[in-house]
Amino acid sequence: MTSNTTPRRQGGSHGWDTSTTATEDTPLLRSETASSRTARDESPTSARQPEPVAEQPLGWKRATCIVLSMWALIFLQASNMSGISTTQSTIAADLDAYESAMWFTSSYMISMSSVAPLAGRLSMIFSPATMILLSSSCFAVGALITALAPTFAVFILGRVMLGIGSGGIMTLCMILVIHLTSKKRRGLWVGLTNAGFTIGVSAGAVVFGAVLPVLGWRLLFGAQAPMAALAGLGVSLSLPSHKSHENVKDKTTLQKLAGLDYAGAATLAITIVLFLYGLSGSIRPLPILLSFLTLPIFLAIESRAHDPVIPLTVLQSRGVLLSCFSQLGFMAARWTVLFYAPIFVLAVRGLSPAIAGSVLIPTNAGFGLGGLVVGALHIRRAGSFWLPSVASLALFSLALLSLAFVSNATASAGVYVAAVFVNGLATGAALNYTLAHLLHLSPPDVHFIVTGLLSTFRGFAGSFGTAIGGGVFTRTLRDALVEGFRRLDGDGGDNGGGGAREKLISVLIGSPAVVWREGVLSAAEREVAVQGYERALALLYKSAAAMCVLVAPAGGKEVEEEDEEFEEEIAEQDRTMEA
Repeated sequence: MTSNTTPRRQGGSHGWDTSTTATEDTPLLRSETASSRTARDESPTSARQPEPVAEQPLGWKRATCIVLSMWALIFLQASNMSGISTTQSTIAADLDAYESAMWFTSSYMISMSSVAPLAGRLSMIFSPATMILLSSSCFAVGALITALAPTFAVFILGRVMLGIGSGGIMTLCMILVIHLTSKKRRGLWVGLTNAGFTIGVSAGAVVFGAVLPVLGWRLLFGAQAPMAALAGLGVSLSLPSHKSHENVKDKTTLQKLAGLDYAGAATLAITIVLFLYGLSGSIRPLPILLSFLTLPIFLAIESRAHDPVIPLTVLQSRGVLLSCFSQLGFMAARWTVLFYAPIFVLAVRGLSPAIAGSVLIPTNAGFGLGGLVVGALHIRRAGSFWLPSVASLALFSLALLSLAFVSNATASAGVYVAAVFVNGLATGAALNYTLAHLLHLSPPDVHFIVTGLLSTFRGFAGSFGTAIGGGVFTRTLRDALVEGFRRLDGDGGDNGGGGAREKLISVLIGSPAVVWREGVLSAAEREVAVQGYERALALLYKSAAAMCVLVAPAGGKEVEEEDEEFEEEIAEQDRTMEA
């Protein structure tokens, strides 16, 4: 979190003069180009350009259709994050992909993060209705490919397509909330949106686990295709007509496509994919190194692009950037709970997939409740929310640390449920507070851009958390299993040979449900497996809690004004763009 003091910048192309006021009906969905032009035209002797009038109010029929259709898309998008944890054992067995099971989640999250910023920029060129339809169609195609996949490679291709569609859905959902709601009600609607996401995450694991024995995993994914297509069509047809931005309203579709920042989008996506691929499973230094080489290339491209994916003037704001990094670390830690809590119930407690998925209900109930309460009762104005943001993140870290000590077979189930509930409660409150505070740090002219950037970091956090968390968890679990079986065999246990043990370890890592499956493990082997999972979970949660302590107060309380050299640099960038 950063500053409770709003930065006031003048003289640059994006002069952030916070003396400008906006009504509750002021639309925030505007192009960055228009925002730049407004700031450039402003001078001590000229009046500021009037804000555009708001879109016409939605009727109750349209509003209801938009809300229900978006909720369906949110549910599908979020359920694919958590649902795979209760179905991966069956899928890994059918595709013979025990060692590669972690890619079921990583491929989805990485692709989702890679396209999120591009989806935000495209929605400023094309209408949100068009972008929603494209995103839902991509999701539907991905669901079909996944359902029909004959091999592991084709299955991952389907998951990538699902992730691309999900990235668009996640970003566009927040765009619609900012665009269609007033400041007074924005906190409540952000809370409702977050509640929709968390319902999808929690119910997804339960539904996937319960429906899997009845339909099978192929029909489970295939049924999502028509649902996504119909929901996307419902939102697209219900949204009011969208007025194109001044810089693109007279252009044809081909001209709009020709003007996209393809180089910037490609280098950003490559940077994210390389970095997360290098952190997934075993650490791969080469992809990580390459990502640090492609990042400056992306920044160089964006500094010269006419309509960049992420304007550098936004990235150069310390308040915005550090708030986004704080959100990245915080939500990455949150994903360790969402993905590994069901695995804990499967492998350590030995319960069914449906019950394992239900462990997410209390944490996500807390998530929804936390966001709704602070949105309805506290965030009813524009202003600083730095202290509540830090307080909620501190509570989140304490709850996460407690999970390291109760994720074992001997701890009370009630204590475990209470810990995950408090963790979710703090998460919902923190997400709402950080968004409100980020909007306080930036003027209305760039609210849309910084909101899209925050959504990108939030989606990136899912990939970051599952990639890094998966790597820590998998390596720790493997080491614990190797050590446990070596000790067991040395004490006279059944030594089936190095190859047999290695195969068993691979199965146990990729399929937590095997730990308690009848006839697979002896009592002594099961004890080794359970202790291995307990050890891996404890280290995972301690590491995540430590990361939260580092990122929670990111940037400090105050944000200093930018110096004259920085202002001249921004002005020079805009003169280049104008030319």
